[in-house]
Amino acid sequence: MTKNEPRKVTKEDGTVMHIWEGKLHNWEGPSVIHPDGKKEFYLHGIQLTEKDWKLRRKERESLPWYKKSGANSRF
Repeated sequence: MTKNEPRKVTKEDGTVMHIWEGKLHNWEGPSVIHPDGKKEFYLHGIQLTEKDWKLRRKERESLPWYKKSGANSRF
């Protein structure tokens, strides 16, 4: 398995984590699901609220503006 392949990891305590490129990431649902049912949403390692995750999933804009490759710099 390479770093670029998505992985689903289940810890001993039952926590399920979705990892892609070494970061928590999942377009299909929560990236972390705790045994008590608590869900955490991440895209490219950045934690989001469920509302923000749904909006970014809808728009498919997962990176913040400062990490987008098309940014022009004057420096």
